[in-house]
Amino acid sequence: MQFVDYVKIHVKAGDGGRGCVSFRREKYVPRGGPNGGDGGKGGHIIIRAVGQLNTLLDLRYHRHYKAKRGQHGMGKNMHGKDGDDLLIPVPPGTTVKDEATGDILADLDAVGKEVIAAKAGRGGLGNAHFATPTRQAPRFAQPGEKGEEKTLVIELKLLADVGLIGLPNAGKSTFISVISAAKPKIADYPFTTLEPNLGVVKLENFRSFVVADIPGLIDGAHTGAGLGFQFLRHVERTSMLLHLVDISEMSPGDPVDNLQKINREIGLYSEKLLKKPQMVVATKLDIADKNKLDRLSDYCKNSRTDFFAVSAATGKGVKELIRDVSARLEEMK
Repeated sequence: MQFVDYVKIHVKAGDGGRGCVSFRREKYVPRGGPNGGDGGKGGHIIIRAVGQLNTLLDLRYHRHYKAKRGQHGMGKNMHGKDGDDLLIPVPPGTTVKDEATGDILADLDAVGKEVIAAKAGRGGLGNAHFATPTRQAPRFAQPGEKGEEKTLVIELKLLADVGLIGLPNAGKSTFISVISAAKPKIADYPFTTLEPNLGVVKLENFRSFVVADIPGLIDGAHTGAGLGFQFLRHVERTSMLLHLVDISEMSPGDPVDNLQKINREIGLYSEKLLKKPQMVVATKLDIADKNKLDRLSDYCKNSRTDFFAVSAATGKGVKELIRDVSARLEEMK
């Protein structure tokens, strides 16, 4: 299924119905007086987080939403029917923003959370409301108010405890496939992963945590280079980061330079991301270049950064890493 995490939609709440101008007319009731009813309220546009969705794909193909207007008031003091609210379902983790003002209207980070994204117009009052001792036959009523109309930016940020970051082909997809039931595409060319993957890591005593595999970042990602700019937003919600660095004999470049390159891109995107707890994980230990392994290990030791070396192919070091990550998450909670 195609992953969609950013769309713009146009919404129009329902207008309120007009108030009615009417007079009571019965054979034996002279000067019966005004009896115009009120117009009904329009329908709100409501955006709600639901558990069955994990992408904004439906919104990509349905960009315009309009709620029902309120019914006009009628004679005999009969009020118009309110317009039905229009509900737009989105996945948990969705942020709703007003494009014109840039204001964040809501952060729907849990199932059931909702926001009135566009408020309905109120119905107009009928002429029965305007009768006074000196104005006994008002021949006017209120028009209904217009419903709000706006363009919204809908943005999905994955809800995960741990984010996997690193250069393309650092081994993130293989790693998440080993520690969880996620089945990402795995190949030996850059940008194998074209969309984020979520995996649930299950531990003893019914404990678990969620890992997000963020597509490979490259130099210049914060400006839109490669795929990273599209998905850096997903790192924002994670509690901690696992920075995977390829130390195999075939890996290009220096492992410390590669590590610093990605951290620089993350910092340029958001300073807050650099403040998240980060563990450095050397990958492909089974085919490691010892010089690269030692260089990365020494750098992490000197910078007081937690360091692990693992092989997803053989499983070496993976269980120890998972136990440490779980313990760290428990401490943070």
